[in-house]
Amino acid sequence: MFRLTQYLKELINPTPLKPVRSLPGPIVIWNLLRRCNLTCKHCYSISADKDFPGELSTQEVFHVMDDLKAFGVPVLILSGGEPLLHPDIFAIAQRAKAMGFYLSLSSNGTLINEANIEAIVKVGFDYVGISLDGTPATHDQFRRCQGAFEKALQGVRWCQLYGIKVGIRFTLTQDNVHELPQMLQLVEEENIDKFYLSHLNYAGRGNKNRQDDVHHQMTRQAMDFLIENNWEILQAGKNREIVTGNNDADGVYLLLWVKHHFPDKFEHLQAKLAQWGGNSSGVNIANIDNLGHVHPDTFWWHYSLGQVRERPFSKIWTDTTEPLMAGLKQRPRPLKGRCGQCQYQAICGGNTRTRAYQLTGDPWAEDPACYLTDAEISPHESVQ
Repeated sequence: MFRLTQYLKELINPTPLKPVRSLPGPIVIWNLLRRCNLTCKHCYSISADKDFPGELSTQEVFHVMDDLKAFGVPVLILSGGEPLLHPDIFAIAQRAKAMGFYLSLSSNGTLINEANIEAIVKVGFDYVGISLDGTPATHDQFRRCQGAFEKALQGVRWCQLYGIKVGIRFTLTQDNVHELPQMLQLVEEENIDKFYLSHLNYAGRGNKNRQDDVHHQMTRQAMDFLIENNWEILQAGKNREIVTGNNDADGVYLLLWVKHHFPDKFEHLQAKLAQWGGNSSGVNIANIDNLGHVHPDTFWWHYSLGQVRERPFSKIWTDTTEPLMAGLKQRPRPLKGRCGQCQYQAICGGNTRTRAYQLTGDPWAEDPACYLTDAEISPHESVQ
């Protein structure tokens, strides 16, 4: 995740460089089940409204949770499918919160309502993320459910009413790129805490429908708008958080924006972004799927690092005899093509390896969704 707002604030109030703080364990995104009341067009887990056999039992979830805590995992993001469909979601969430995890709920929002909001509040979720992929007609088409937009927005409002920090996720595609201004306006009008722009990743239905991915120029235009909008928000003294995900070239693109607009801040921001380091799949981000398979992130479901029923997560995660994990944890990574030649590897970290793998069969090939030009990334070009 790229915290755009955080780095733009460095232009207003620069903070001193400090030693990089390494997480004791990775942030774990945990797909508790695959069942979902929606069948979204870009769903990486290819969820559906049915039960999937072989999923971890609640007692198995508790057992794995104990290992995660002992390993130093600081954050659990409970996902699905739709996690609110899990029969023991509140028991699982309450146990996780009692154990001291920072706890997030990743939901489509349509099932957050008057009947369960008090149970959600009782858990004490630190954050709830809800998907809104455009204006009502566009979102409903994405989610393949009439009325999904209105139900999701009501879910946001229920969270706000009870004081829960809530944000919306917006996956950028050709279908909705033109609606980005309207979505940011919605965030403003509804006073929503956080906006997360997710670039399309090639996994599950997202891979099947990758022809819908935006062209590079569309991405650049969207990022220009997002940066300018965020800058205006900060200049107005408003406290709104904007982040992006699944395209770590965003960090470099911001740096180039700063080079043009605030050249005196270039070196400072470059150093800050190098400390961030870009893509952290297999390092600071992990995924456990509904069957107990461990993955470098949620978009690697086609590639299992191990099974928690057979080996503890802590043992799987530290096993660098596994070739993909060895490469992901290596710095610099063994990148090829444009990514291997890029002067900003220290900032981007090689971007999203899943897309490279899906298109070429090689996880170290260049990421086809990098929207930076050859001239911008060439080591022969001056960075000053």
